[in-house]
Amino acid sequence: MQSAGVSAVQPLFGGALSAVIPDRATDISELREIPDNQEVFAHAHTDQSLIVELVEYQGQVVDQDAARYHFDDIAGSNKALEPGAFEVTSVVALPKSELSLSVCSSAWMLTGTQCVSKFNEEARNTVTVHLGLFRLPQFSTDVLITFNDPQSISPESSSASAAGTHREPWTVQDFQRVLQTLTLHNPGLFG
Repeated sequence: MQSAGVSAVQPLFGGALSAVIPDRATDISELREIPDNQEVFAHAHTDQSLIVELVEYQGQVVDQDAARYHFDDIAGSNKALEPGAFEVTSVVALPKSELSLSVCSSAWMLTGTQCVSKFNEEARNTVTVHLGLFRLPQFSTDVLITFNDPQSISPESSSASAAGTHREPWTVQDFQRVLQTLTLHNPGLFG
């Protein structure tokens, strides 16, 4: 089902990259400070978020394991590393013929779940994490695009007020469009 809103090409990192970001996206950098290596968007009515992140290329990790490596790293940042708190359900290669970012050596999409708390709260929320990975060894960079899609929100979580207001949530298809439309305009971004 198509959403009624309109997705638009969004410049990223000062226009060095761009992608079609789903409608109803709030640019979080307008609300709080975001690290220079990240672009963060939140859905206006749900607790969903999209993060585009430039990270150091992990040359010691083979391509087919790299998405899982970064997923585990995110789980560590989310303090979701205890047994049962995170799980990978699929990792698939993305055909370069379907991608705008043709300079990547390979691209992957991982789907998994993490039990995370926001703002160091005790309450844990179950979040489906869709992670897109573009490997750019020539720029010593891995580009990560993470779509956080909460599945169950603890009543004690600060996100509980957003639960149940899922008006036109973003879909996996919206996320796949972000991956397919990610475009490099200025390689100088990578230094």
